[in-house]
Amino acid sequence: MINILRAVSLSALIAASSTHTVSAETLRLGGNFPVEHSSSIAMEKFSELVSKSTNGELTIANFPAMQLGGAKENVDQVRSGAVFGTWIGSAYLSRTVPELEAISLPFVYPDRETAFRVIDGPAGDLLNEKLAENGFVSLGWMELGSRNVTNNTRPIESVEDFEGLKIRLQPNETHLNTFRAIGANPVSMGISEVYAALQQGVLDGQENPNAIIASRNFNEVQTYLSDSSHFFDYIVLIANKRKFDALSDDQQAALRDSAAKAIAWQRGQAAQEDDESRQALIDAGMTFTHIPDDTRAELRARTQAVIGDLKERIGAELVDAILKEAEDQ
Repeated sequence: MINILRAVSLSALIAASSTHTVSAETLRLGGNFPVEHSSSIAMEKFSELVSKSTNGELTIANFPAMQLGGAKENVDQVRSGAVFGTWIGSAYLSRTVPELEAISLPFVYPDRETAFRVIDGPAGDLLNEKLAENGFVSLGWMELGSRNVTNNTRPIESVEDFEGLKIRLQPNETHLNTFRAIGANPVSMGISEVYAALQQGVLDGQENPNAIIASRNFNEVQTYLSDSSHFFDYIVLIANKRKFDALSDDQQAALRDSAAKAIAWQRGQAAQEDDESRQALIDAGMTFTHIPDDTRAELRARTQAVIGDLKERIGAELVDAILKEAEDQ
């Protein structure tokens, strides 16, 4: 009888252990940012927080630095459900969710505080709804940062200095139209190709936040750096909606809470890195040029038609909401 009871108890223990194993789940996230970028580090913090808050029921496996492919591949993988999620520059989602172009309005955000007031407010809620309609769940918005132009031809001080420069941009129609409006020759190109294109003279320049310029070592193949700050760019953390909805309410809440904490850390870190990266680029030999206020005002005036065009393409409601929130102090 004792042996029978022991056998039954052992069977129950094995069954309980098997049930726990089955319930544990690993969620894969792909990203194209370097391992050392603040967003990639934030995703490691996200992973730790999720594992702790779910007692190991959910595990986040991160694959930064294009281990699962480039930005386009990551978006396709999340949309199909091949991976659970990605953290990605919002411009790479604009081909799938055109409304995301509205957060790339040129010369609209005077500082990061304004940019986050916009994305954390009603306009951000509208964008999250558009993402959901296309099969994505937004878990929050990190800072990619104010984008600045580098080039090998001349310092950027006036509007005329942009004339004819062959500048690499992200695949975002508003980005491309903005640079056409100020006289440059924009080229859409994947980030992995940019260093070689700059080195070989295929491009005159590129535009990115300071931290990306530094982490991609573009200072090795570029001479001039400006503080054009023509766009403020976000990194959005998204998940496949079908997979997210299949999780329990407690698991969903754990993901959202963990993401909020990791994103709050990243925003603070990104602000510090931006200043440090600009100084590092100058120390490495780049020539820095400040864009005067009158030049910035002229650039803003020249790109008003880009905003009007965007209203016609995606509707005025979202664009006007962003403009209003950006102007309110």
